[in-house]
Amino acid sequence: MAPPPTSPATQALERPPARWRRLLIGFLGFLGFLALIWYFYPSNEATTQTLYRPPHPQVCPQETRNVAIIGAGSAGASAAYYLNKFTQPCPRLNITVYERNDCVGGRSTTVNAYDDPEYPVELGASIFVPINHNLVDGAKEFGLPIQGRGTTNRWHDTEILGIWDGHEFVFTQSDANNEYWNIARLLWKYGISPIRTQNLMKKTVGSFLKMYNAPYFPFKSLTDAAVDLDLLSATTAMGQQFLEANDISEKFGHDIVQAATRVNYGQNLDQIHGLETMVCMAAEGGMSIQGGNWQIFDSMIKDSGATLFLNTSVNSITKDSGGYAIKTTTPSLDSAQDQSSTESTYDTIILASPLQFSSINFSPQLSSPPPSIPYVSLHVTLFTSPYRLSPAAFNLESNANMPTTILTTTPQHKTGPKKLPFNSISTLGTVAVPRNRLYEPSPEDDPECGTRPTEYLYKIFSPEPLPRSYIESLLQTDAEDYIIPDDTAPISWIYEKRWDSYPYLPPTSQFADIRLSMADNGGEEGRREDRIWYTSGIESFISTMETSSLMGMNVARLVVDGWLDDCG
Repeated sequence: MAPPPTSPATQALERPPARWRRLLIGFLGFLGFLALIWYFYPSNEATTQTLYRPPHPQVCPQETRNVAIIGAGSAGASAAYYLNKFTQPCPRLNITVYERNDCVGGRSTTVNAYDDPEYPVELGASIFVPINHNLVDGAKEFGLPIQGRGTTNRWHDTEILGIWDGHEFVFTQSDANNEYWNIARLLWKYGISPIRTQNLMKKTVGSFLKMYNAPYFPFKSLTDAAVDLDLLSATTAMGQQFLEANDISEKFGHDIVQAATRVNYGQNLDQIHGLETMVCMAAEGGMSIQGGNWQIFDSMIKDSGATLFLNTSVNSITKDSGGYAIKTTTPSLDSAQDQSSTESTYDTIILASPLQFSSINFSPQLSSPPPSIPYVSLHVTLFTSPYRLSPAAFNLESNANMPTTILTTTPQHKTGPKKLPFNSISTLGTVAVPRNRLYEPSPEDDPECGTRPTEYLYKIFSPEPLPRSYIESLLQTDAEDYIIPDDTAPISWIYEKRWDSYPYLPPTSQFADIRLSMADNGGEEGRREDRIWYTSGIESFISTMETSSLMGMNVARLVVDGWLDDCG
């Protein structure tokens, strides 16, 4: 039965209290939502930590120290940079860096789209984040231009992220939406799992960040540091188990977290340990160096005053009474078949790349060499096309808003594919077609003003090489709004690269030694005499540009502390 009608006077009396109640409820709801936002977003506390300062007085050694660093990637460049920094104001230090490739940066490598230096594209290590102390501080110190994620000549007003399972997009998010609205959608679909994940990430990564500071820095054993920081609970559990143990739903792990582990490390949650899983979720504020992140490491080596030898392979390290004799070979400038050999002696050796990928002979042999670990074989495909990604290729209507970045998660549909051919597809932006590649210009192109038509630049990560025909099938070549001649090729430029990008990261409680010993140095006394250091043990712990830099800095500090101890 309907309630009896109220008089206008009664209605007038009731309106203000009812309005205030609604406003109060709305205000309390807004405060509650702000509380969720506070929990959901990462804390900035970790970015204000003070880095380690040496406890010893800076006593200059009486003799000149000669250090060889093998590898000019993040770890090697950082070792050189911090060796020089930690020994100031002592001038008695010679650093030599050997790199077998023709460039600095290791896995931080760029390729020029169309072979045009105007459009450098990162092949591997694409971004770093504000809590990456060494990279951020290095970029600022060297005055390198920092750019935000996805700033390569954006062709679209809206960035749309889609997570694809081979049958449908299980989640999409647009930067055209209000930030709070995107968070609300996450919470509506996945409950409080996003909040729990963010809090777990902050706690786990916060523990790791203590490794930059005393009393944990410098650490002589990565295994001991992981124990002291209570990180073994994360490294000894699969990502899936780690999430479940912290009450994070299987659906959120499958849809969102696993998409992050696949794009960052090419591994599912049942293949990767919990610590690296959390690192994948700490991507807030991603940035890069305009022109390539390798410039940080190039600047570090230059700032250290080191002598750099590119295209130089280290063949052997022999211990003698004077230190360590290193034999190297370098291709001749006159003939690729001819090589020149040199031999030099050093007091200290820093192995700053995975030893398993080198062919260095040690004499005597290492008593406990770092174990070989399997690496992910990643195929990177860069290409340009006048066409956008096709909605039909992803079971969408032709007029649907097509995601510009596509991440993937494992298929769960009985009728769908069992395995996806790619881990991610990214629309990096647009590039102007070089004049020597121009097709017939459209009326909007004015040669007098120097304008050129643009094409879309894409990057695909995949576990296997992708046939060109498959890539073309992902493009919307039949769209009616394109002003493109009918005979235009779907792909105008393509570059493919396979490399051992990062290790497989199963649960583990042991990490490779930082200081290595040769076989004839029996006993602990002999171990202390060897000055051979190894940085790549951190790859099984966390594999990033920043953690490699941290290990390079850590080894530099241990080396200098040893010299200072020698000085008394």
